[in-house]
Amino acid sequence: RHRPLVAVSVLANRVSTMSSVTRILRRMRSFVVDAAHPRVEPIEDEAPLRAELFSADQMEDHGFALARFHRVQAGAGRNDLLLRLDQNESVLVATRALLAEAIIGQRRVTPASEWLLDNYYLVDENLRTARRHFPKSYSWQLPRLANGASSGLPRIYDIALNAIFHGDGRFDQENLQRFVAAYQRVAVLSLGELWAIPIMLRLALIENLRQVATRLALDRRHRDLAARWADAIANVVATDPKNLILVVADMARSEPPVSGSFVAELTQRLKELSVPMDMPL
Repeated sequence: RHRPLVAVSVLANRVSTMSSVTRILRRMRSFVVDAAHPRVEPIEDEAPLRAELFSADQMEDHGFALARFHRVQAGAGRNDLLLRLDQNESVLVATRALLAEAIIGQRRVTPASEWLLDNYYLVDENLRTARRHFPKSYSWQLPRLANGASSGLPRIYDIALNAIFHGDGRFDQENLQRFVAAYQRVAVLSLGELWAIPIMLRLALIENLRQVATRLALDRRHRDLAARWADAIANVVATDPKNLILVVADMARSEPPVSGSFVAELTQRLKELSVPMDMPL
């Protein structure tokens, strides 16, 4: 656990300019990786719904395979999809507030973050539409799965997830038609399931957006943490440069998240510091 601190202490003897500090901080990444328990923000890191992008022919083959894999269980089940929709909305609302705060504070945001803020009215509209067209009792009437990752959930929801999963977060009408048609050559869907395809696609897209938002929130928090450390470094360089190594050591001891967003923000902030490059430390 002490390796980052030891490494920084050794490098301290070679520090002579602000550019040297930047090089040290870049090298620190390898030392922090070796820490026993790297610290990360307390937020779930979920990957967006992505898999191999399928063509129409591949989606048709996947429809046959998925129908053979699915096993339907008898009896009604809970409407967990509405609970998940509530959870998704909470994550999206919290992420929007976090990104909006960054904009107000005039901090840099990624293009994906800007997109979410600019188009959140569409997200909100789809959340309300999903609730309006998916009453609490509706999923009780839909056949539920007894196996796979979507066990206990409506079969048609897993079909919608697979359409999004192999469509790069989108869906193509032709691919979807061939996918569902191939599925039904093996296992016929009920009329209620066919009617539910649009709303299930909407729920699957919201699920995917929630996971994208989770990544954006994690990126934002890592960037904010990097900004706080950069400000601390800037302050000590301006007021008491001899103690710079102590701040760098404190950062290493805190075991910051080893992520591209943290390193990129910290490096960019240090480049922007107005510090004389020939100032002895």
